[in-house]
Amino acid sequence: MKYAKIYILFLGLMAISCGGDSSDSPPPAPGTVTLVFPDQNSECTTGTVISDSQSEVTFEWQSASNTEGYILIVTNLNTNTRQTLPTQATSGTLAIDRGTPFSWIVTATNSQSSDVSTSESWLFYNEGSQTTYAPFPAQLVEPLSGSTVIRTDTGQVRLIWQGADVENDIASYDIQLSTTNPPTYNVGTQSNLVSDLFVDVDADTVYYWRVITTDAEGNSSTSSVFEFKAL
Repeated sequence: MKYAKIYILFLGLMAISCGGDSSDSPPPAPGTVTLVFPDQNSECTTGTVISDSQSEVTFEWQSASNTEGYILIVTNLNTNTRQTLPTQATSGTLAIDRGTPFSWIVTATNSQSSDVSTSESWLFYNEGSQTTYAPFPAQLVEPLSGSTVIRTDTGQVRLIWQGADVENDIASYDIQLSTTNPPTYNVGTQSNLVSDLFVDVDADTVYYWRVITTDAEGNSSTSSVFEFKAL
């Protein structure tokens, strides 16, 4: 009988310890936002023209789970200026420059969670008066700006970027690298099928790099400048 009571008490303690308190569980993080419109690598032609230089564009995305609100972030790729719009809806309208390339993302937030979910970044051209478009400025991937990179055994670093174009007619990439900002020394030219390049660098040196994208009609665009330190 004595052992039976001890056994029952043991089971009771196990139930309490295993049951836990649901209030101690962290709140669920916001779900992933899926972008809808403007389409990736597209020309946006549905904006409402409000002046010779600007039109209003409505951005749309799908609702995300565990989300109380969204922040729409639209970046002018020519000037790197950003516009933000907090909203609880799954769409938002902004006045943006015409005939200009943009990137846009949406973040999802929940006041009960410190986590923030960020969508993919999509590129588009806002329609203007031109009939042909320059390529989107290349998106630099690696090395990240401000990072430190270990050279290969042969003293090189790999530069990686992503290119895109509304008309899908990219012809080449010119890669510029130097120890001064902005870089002006062309270290290589790649075809539209190649988006990386190994370059020779010195140890304990800070470098700046960018990519100039040219299409079949001779239109070109210049990426932002990234910096890295080679070791």
